Amino acid sequence: MKKKAAYALILLTSISCNQQNVDVNKEGEKLMQLSREWSKSASSGDVEKTLSYWTDDAVVISAGQPVLKGKSAIRQMVEGGYKNPSFKISWEPKSVEISKSGDLGYLIEDSQITIKDSTGKSVTQHFKSVTIWKKQADGTWKNVVDVMSPEVSQND
Repeated sequence: MKKKAAYALILLTSISCNQQNVDVNKEGEKLMQLSREWSKSASSGDVEKTLSYWTDDAVVISAGQPVLKGKSAIRQMVEGGYKNPSFKISWEPKSVEISKSGDLGYLIEDSQITIKDSTGKSVTQHFKSVTIWKKQADGTWKNVVDVMSPEVSQND
């Protein structure tokens, strides 16, 4: 019985020593930089590069719009936006949180979309966004959930 207890203790010790300590600050900075790169890609109009940041089963939720599930539905949204020559989108991450295990993270972002209205005047909408990211088996981060909600001014 003492041998089994000793083996169990050795096993637990070796497992705990093999667990990787995640530097959540470093991973958070990586994720914020990745979001900035994604914003730059999205503003360039490159459909394939823009889509590459989402997982194949990602979900996009925008106020007043149907929920988009999967890359095929997201592709239609991205291509539709890029077909409008006045369409511009950009965002800046404001804060990040990384799970202790280092496999999930989320960002709070300020986003803007600009399009021309029916009179030809450029109109910019501001959004608060939450993006949820999952670390992939190869160590890269991919977006799994993307939520945008229009900002409401204090005067509304």
